[in-house]
Amino acid sequence: MKHANPEIACCAAQMFLDSGDGVVFKGNVGPWYAPKSGEFHLSGAAARDILDQAVAAYRSKHDGKNPKEIFIHGRVRFSDEEWSGFYEAAPSGTSLVGIRIYEAKKFRLYRIGAKMPVLRGLAWVQGDHSAILMTRGFIPRLATYPGMEVPLPLEVEICRGEADIEQVLRDVLGLTKLNYNSCRHSDGQPVTLKFADAVGEVLISGPSTSNAPLAFKHYI
Repeated sequence: MKHANPEIACCAAQMFLDSGDGVVFKGNVGPWYAPKSGEFHLSGAAARDILDQAVAAYRSKHDGKNPKEIFIHGRVRFSDEEWSGFYEAAPSGTSLVGIRIYEAKKFRLYRIGAKMPVLRGLAWVQGDHSAILMTRGFIPRLATYPGMEVPLPLEVEICRGEADIEQVLRDVLGLTKLNYNSCRHSDGQPVTLKFADAVGEVLISGPSTSNAPLAFKHYI
């Protein structure tokens, strides 16, 4: 679905639970794209609405209980306005954390004299809020590196809220393996970002409806 205004975009979210279940939510369509910065940012109301949907879906699956923690993954840092909207939607007592994840295109690690690249899962913790994470690399269980080029790491940053950076890295690494539509062991991108664009294409291709959110399996 194309729009005459190139700044108009569809707001959507995917919720993943530690059980592996996932749900997709469609939010508001609006001027979320800023051509000058090349970034997408929601209004406070749109951010609040989309997280409201996610929290309601979580409660429906957990006997009305609120989540203890909510981690929101994005490719850019969250603006003050959209984070305020997320914060308003988060239940009392729920920890809200914003994580920025993007490819560290100017960073490479090499093993001198080795035929295989560095170990997948290797991390360089730069501080309490940022780290470099090798989500691609040599996998001992497979005794090989399932790739052809020098692996590209991810930069992981806790840009909002507080969390244990090492736990965040373990979660991101685990999410790189949550791909039920592929026989690949891992392709380096966490599923929270991997399918964001693909799911968005599905959502804007159909008519705008107020139907209940669909399980993630409907999109793969």
